[in-house]
Amino acid sequence: MDETHETEGDETDFVAAPAPNEQIVAPDKPPRARVSDAPLPEAESAGAKMERKRDYLEGFLQKKPEAVAPGEPGGAIHESVIDALKEIYDPEIPVNIYELGLIYNVEVADESDVTVTMTLTTPHCPVAETMPNEIEMRVASIPGVRDAEVVVTWDPPWDPSKMSDEARLELGML
Repeated sequence: MDETHETEGDETDFVAAPAPNEQIVAPDKPPRARVSDAPLPEAESAGAKMERKRDYLEGFLQKKPEAVAPGEPGGAIHESVIDALKEIYDPEIPVNIYELGLIYNVEVADESDVTVTMTLTTPHCPVAETMPNEIEMRVASIPGVRDAEVVVTWDPPWDPSKMSDEARLELGML
């Protein structure tokens, strides 16, 4: 059944495969490895591990965020403009214009000039004449803003998919 072959100069033994009609007896399986069987490192106890994690978290939490320019997203002026936009509500829908998805872009130039690109729900919106002026006045009144301009665009057209989850929840669409 088992045949051992040796080649010249090579002392490696090879075992021939069993014949197809031969029954194979499997050797006993080795025991499964268990986490509880693993040896604990003696140099580091559970208390030392916790202390190391605590040091890591303290350093992480004490790290100061990198400086962001006031006009960049996350900057003071940019965030103030978005906060002001969140205070302006569409008169027909009880949701602010930012969460409604009417604001497409807020740009703050180096000289603190703010350009707000927005749309309206429809071209025939009753506030199409007054809303852009109200936004310009609100944004221009923010401390640090030199000038404000609102650009109304119809491309891409507004649709309900542009609303935030908060707006959908408020309107019972979520």
